[in-house]
Amino acid sequence: MPSPSPPLRRFVLLRLLRWGLLVGALYDLGFAVLMVAAPGIPAKVFHLPLPGEPFYLWLCAVLLAGLALMYLLAAHDPHRYSGNIAVAILARGLGFVALGWAAYGRPELAGLWTVALADLGFAAVHAASYLPLRE
Repeated sequence: MPSPSPPLRRFVLLRLLRWGLLVGALYDLGFAVLMVAAPGIPAKVFHLPLPGEPFYLWLCAVLLAGLALMYLLAAHDPHRYSGNIAVAILARGLGFVALGWAAYGRPELAGLWTVALADLGFAAVHAASYLPLRE
């Protein structure tokens, strides 16, 4: 099967990038809302303990909401906010490493692997759709 023409390939990659960023933003916003409004839900779904003080979750929620807004800017105009995309790839990759490191060898934190793999998946989709566009 012949490869798609360069303009078509570019269009498909840009579309995948924008959708990946939008889904990443919604994912982060969803977690941010749950961390504040119903922290027991993600704790139960992923079998994770809640921190003793709620402000830890509130701080994480604020940071996730900020990250989601950064994603939305990049999804709206990937050329103008290309630096945000590079940061998103790096942050998701580091999220995978940090969560994997925390879960490694700790069965009580095995639920973190799901979130870590989601971060790795987002990093891979963003990188696979963004890096070829830079050529």
